[in-house]
Amino acid sequence: MSLLGAIEAGGTKFVVAVAPVEEPEKVIARESFPTEDGATTVKKVQEFFDQYEDIAAIGIASFGPIDVKPDSATYGYVLDTPKRGWSGYNFLGAMKSWRDIPYYWTTDVNAAGWAEYVSGAASDVENVVYLTVGTGVGAGIIANGQFVGGYSHPEAGHIVMAKHEKDTYEGLCPFHYDRCLEGLAAGPAMEERWGVSAKELPDDHLAWEIEAYYLAQAALTYTATLRPERIVFGGGVPHRENLLPMVRESFAEQLHDYLAVPDLDDYIVSVGNGDNAGIYGCFYLAKDMISD
Repeated sequence: MSLLGAIEAGGTKFVVAVAPVEEPEKVIARESFPTEDGATTVKKVQEFFDQYEDIAAIGIASFGPIDVKPDSATYGYVLDTPKRGWSGYNFLGAMKSWRDIPYYWTTDVNAAGWAEYVSGAASDVENVVYLTVGTGVGAGIIANGQFVGGYSHPEAGHIVMAKHEKDTYEGLCPFHYDRCLEGLAAGPAMEERWGVSAKELPDDHLAWEIEAYYLAQAALTYTATLRPERIVFGGGVPHRENLLPMVRESFAEQLHDYLAVPDLDDYIVSVGNGDNAGIYGCFYLAKDMISD
């Protein structure tokens, strides 16, 4: 049986999996382990796939920033990152040296966004922004069935934000402090600001008003610049059920009837593939490598 491989490379943990080429959603085996330095972690990835001889292609969805330009001298590398042992690491090259098969190389958010586009919450549209809000904030953007990217992949988690009037937090981002979305709205920023994790905050806490304001402001920016047909929220923070209704309400207030958008319940939505989005996206993209 011909198989597809998936590598969901996160800054905290790696998830690896295999599935049949004809049934990408049927995961045969899956394993996760903590992210260490590049060489150590990729060795564990290779040891997992060593169990399977019939892997036709592998999708790699990596934390960034990464070089995704095929004509670049550092294509396939992880670029400057605070993650120890990863800056300048030739991730894709290490995998190609291990086994010479087709690989699809992209960001973690692109893969998750692609899964939502193929089989999840955006499977009925051609233009989508997938925004993950967890340890960090990032976006996979698809326009007319193609990933958006020019010089490199989008870093949509670092758009400049106007602060909420009740927010005195100084921000978590080491580059932009309290001026960017990730620095204000990522899970670790919420925990540092309030002294407890987002999971421990009650629904009526001020934290959710502020978080909804930032996520709505981001959605407004993406709406004005990209005009997507849907914005899909994934990651750990949007798991809180009361958050997206608050985001929709804040979005409507901030938009102030300026642009025509779809019904907000259908425009700003939760991820459809849950925690499998990244893995499914890797499988779908890997399959495209052998289908073309």
